[in-house]
Amino acid sequence: MTRELPIASQPPPERADAARNRQKIIEVATRMVEANGAANLSLDEVAREANVGVGTVYRRFGDRSGLIYALIDEGERALQEAFMTGPPPIGPGAPPAERIRAFLHALVDRKVAQQELFMLLETGSPKARFSGPYMVHHTHLATLLAEARPEADARFLADALLAPLNACLLGHQQADRGMTAEQIKAGLDDLLRLLFPGSP
Repeated sequence: MTRELPIASQPPPERADAARNRQKIIEVATRMVEANGAANLSLDEVAREANVGVGTVYRRFGDRSGLIYALIDEGERALQEAFMTGPPPIGPGAPPAERIRAFLHALVDRKVAQQELFMLLETGSPKARFSGPYMVHHTHLATLLAEARPEADARFLADALLAPLNACLLGHQQADRGMTAEQIKAGLDDLLRLLFPGSP
């Protein structure tokens, strides 16, 4: 039985003026993050810079986590497309252990590319931390793990494999330990060999 994966931050159908406002808000927020860092992102300031009412920003995105979801949405959609319909090994057609490895490697690159935004998302409310992209990633991993290790608790193992990929830990490993993304991926490979003996 297959389950449809939810797409993170998929916007509902909207009027043309609402779509223009949404795009303007995202563009302004992107520029502000690039100029001042994600930690300083304020919905009130975004509204002022985008020349829209602050109520418009809150209605469209809910809170800062909602706006952050929108900012990471394009990269997230590309990752989801790769593992749902892309070529193997990340996409269908490769053995599950190979797909898991390819997915985790891609997720390292994904988190590193927008690390500051993911850090904000992951240090927000638990609801924000474990919904959206995390829920999609977890569902995908659990599905592959259930196929590869049917005797194991696939949902727990999915959490265990995603735990080392939280943005705060990745930031610490890179900034304080001097680790590269490739070294982090190599560490994940060591972990996967415990789950799948004989894997490369």
